[in-house]
Amino acid sequence: MDTDWTFTLQQERLAGLDEVGRGPLAGPVVAAAVILDPAHPIEGLLDSKRLSESRREQLAAQIQERALAWAIGQARVEEIDRLNILQASLLAMQRAVAALDPAPLQALVDGNRCPELACPARAVIKGDDCVPAIMAASILAKVSRDREMVALAEHYPGYGLEKHKGYGTRAHIAALQSLGVTEIHRRSFGPVRKLL
Repeated sequence: MDTDWTFTLQQERLAGLDEVGRGPLAGPVVAAAVILDPAHPIEGLLDSKRLSESRREQLAAQIQERALAWAIGQARVEEIDRLNILQASLLAMQRAVAALDPAPLQALVDGNRCPELACPARAVIKGDDCVPAIMAASILAKVSRDREMVALAEHYPGYGLEKHKGYGTRAHIAALQSLGVTEIHRRSFGPVRKLL
């Protein structure tokens, strides 16, 4: 894999891509694509996992306001179960990039795999620690998915989705055992499959 991506940072219309939600037992996998605008820099970008919820919300608003373009894509639970989580994550990224306007001329993707895109793309391991556009994408993806899980918690009460966001916590497993599996749970994931 080609990791000599530094020259790309000077290029025009560079999209950063990241996804959130590979590990949870419930809900979609969500990706974001962001083209930052050099004329409107954003201070304090970091990997979303290193930021508090309130700081992520603040930065997400700035990204949406100042970026040249941003978009969210996702793959639904049925797509995760049908394709597998890796392919569903790549599909979510493809959808995010396809929604960008203007379209990117190139893309840097967090991790070690790239989706097939209409523009050149490179994978950057730990890109959410070193590429600002990927950091911005990680923040938007995390904020978007968290909001969706909070909304789903209202339709599926008792599972604690608003707290654990669908991850396989002890409380979530206990709720699955007592309340059963819902349509938003990933049936291809071991802990859910065992209960069916």
